[in-house]
Amino acid sequence: MTARLVDGIAVAAKIRTELKERTGRLATAGCVPGLAVIMVGNDPASAVYVRNKIRACHEVGIHSSRFDFPSDADPAEVLACIRSLNADPTVHGILVQLPLPKHFSVPDILEAISAEKDVDGFHLYNVGGLVVGSTVFPPCTPYGVVKLLEHEGVEIEGKNVVVVGASNIVGKPMALMLMQREATVCICHAKTRDLAQFTILADILVVAAGKPNLIVPQMVKTGAVVIDVGINRLPDGRLVGDVDFAGVSQKASLITPVPGGVGPMTITMLLANTIASAERRMSLAEPERS
Repeated sequence: MTARLVDGIAVAAKIRTELKERTGRLATAGCVPGLAVIMVGNDPASAVYVRNKIRACHEVGIHSSRFDFPSDADPAEVLACIRSLNADPTVHGILVQLPLPKHFSVPDILEAISAEKDVDGFHLYNVGGLVVGSTVFPPCTPYGVVKLLEHEGVEIEGKNVVVVGASNIVGKPMALMLMQREATVCICHAKTRDLAQFTILADILVVAAGKPNLIVPQMVKTGAVVIDVGINRLPDGRLVGDVDFAGVSQKASLITPVPGGVGPMTITMLLANTIASAERRMSLAEPERS
């Protein structure tokens, strides 16, 4: 068996075409969706991510504004900026690029963002909302994974799903979103003993552990759907995921590549959340729920 590749770039492009149509309708009604991006310090990877997000905003008709602070900035300055953006009716989404310098309290910064503008889906209200199925904004990466599964026609209801990685950003919300779709979900993490005894049972395996080539073929059920969320840079400069792609692709039925799989979907769902926020404000359309 050779797995079929899930082309995240193509799926993201299709969704962005639909998003551009939605921003066009909003513009006709006198509303331009606005996203504010706050960046503290000059982390090179973060700078690339922010540029990509702003470029993507322009592609679909979202107005973006960027607020830069030095790495030694007083957290009070950033909190004041967030409060100002919370009150700005032209801003529909606010995100703070992570990681932050060590003297910042990440929970304090994220909780300062209005839950109605938390398009990253990191606010406690939105995270807690996942438990009862009524979050305002689902976190972008898990949201992107769900959209990929839907696009590929993967049945989730009743399936055994194993999520490897229990982060607040991907693993935990991913599990909750799949449980809402009636999957039986197991979460594995760094302290899980004999990881393979769990992964081998998965009909759908989602890996977000941040460890290159953690999942090898003998750990995967024949015919499984494998979603690789990991992205790791090797010493030779190559980008790889958490899954041994060459080996596992000979055993899985569907697999996401790295790069070009989940990554393009994360930014796309950020755009979708921002547009949904503007639509909610304008009451033009019922926003899509996770």
